[in-house]
Amino acid sequence: MSTLKNVMLSLVALVFMVIPAFADAGCKNGKFVGSYTRPQTLNDIWGDSTGVNHTVLFQLNLQSDGTAFQYWTAFPDLMLNGGTGTPYVGSWKCRDDGKLVVTLINAAFTSTTDTHGNPSLVDLLLLFHQRATYLFTVTDGDTLTRTQARARRYSVTEDPSDPTAGTLRPLDTTVVVYKRLVASESDLLAP
Repeated sequence: MSTLKNVMLSLVALVFMVIPAFADAGCKNGKFVGSYTRPQTLNDIWGDSTGVNHTVLFQLNLQSDGTAFQYWTAFPDLMLNGGTGTPYVGSWKCRDDGKLVVTLINAAFTSTTDTHGNPSLVDLLLLFHQRATYLFTVTDGDTLTRTQARARRYSVTEDPSDPTAGTLRPLDTTVVVYKRLVASESDLLAP
């Protein structure tokens, strides 16, 4: 009888130890707040088979007040010939299942030489706005894994703050990993 009692007490203790671990799963513990990056390689940026590649970064910042900001370092690359975009701004929320939802809005601009064919008139022109929604799994304290992404694109005459306007784009299930940018003094201590 003593053995059965010990087994039962052990099971009860195990349940009480496991329940708090599930409560902290995913983004529920708030430890994901911070700055993250993910690299992207842009191949043949000139488009002429010269093989000139650039590695750029997506820089995602998640603030404790629920706001989110993402910048893509490729925005200024070939701005006058290829266009550019604004930083992504928005917010995040933690779902009941511990997954993280981030919604961001940005604008894209095209070169006027692309739309008017006049190389002497070099300027930028609003092309569209975009509302992007990402679903992340909080993999660990330093890693966010994006499992889904979907964008809603708005023409220049549509209101990008309207969550039901615009054109809904296809669901993207490409998995991409964002890593926390961790402060380190190792470069300061190097010889």
